Amino acid sequence: MPSYSDYSVRDLLDAFSSATPAPGGGAAAALTGALGVSLLLMAAGIRASRPPDSTDSVELADATDRLRSLRPTIAALVDRDAEAYTSVITALRLPADAGERRRAAIESAMRAATDVPLEIMRTCRRALHDAPVVASRSIRSTHGDVCVAIELLRAAVRAAGVTIDANLGSLKDPDYARAVTTERLRLGSESDTDAETALSYFRTGG
Repeated sequence: MPSYSDYSVRDLLDAFSSATPAPGGGAAAALTGALGVSLLLMAAGIRASRPPDSTDSVELADATDRLRSLRPTIAALVDRDAEAYTSVITALRLPADAGERRRAAIESAMRAATDVPLEIMRTCRRALHDAPVVASRSIRSTHGDVCVAIELLRAAVRAAGVTIDANLGSLKDPDYARAVTTERLRLGSESDTDAETALSYFRTGG
């Protein structure tokens, strides 16, 4: 499977709109998160190009380094999600008389298709953790871009969570499903808190 990172924007949109199950919602969530991280990097880079305050410079540089390391990680999750769901389809197409082999293949594929959106949530949550640093130090001309970045990351977290919820009913291991649900709710709550903290800098004129 070719990497979606190598697609043109038009080809990528065509892939999402094609009558095939992958790439689907999870891959779209990852792409949305990658856009959010990219916009935060843009705003941080513009601020860094201006005369620095010593404290701001260090904290912003640290946040920028973390965000820069996250971008290839979340971009790769676009491909990983598509591959995971393709594996689900392959398992579901095994002959019914395959019995336990088919059931085991479906369970394994569904776990992978759940683990990937959970990783999307984790990665976007880490980006949102640094969003207040970028928001509090961004220059006025990038305030709108930072707000868009925050909302994209929050949307990515929520979208990945929806993907997880859609899979939970197909998982046979109740302990695994319970652990996933607990982490999914925690990541969603923490992401909302960080997003609101970052956005508050613009609501209060900070």
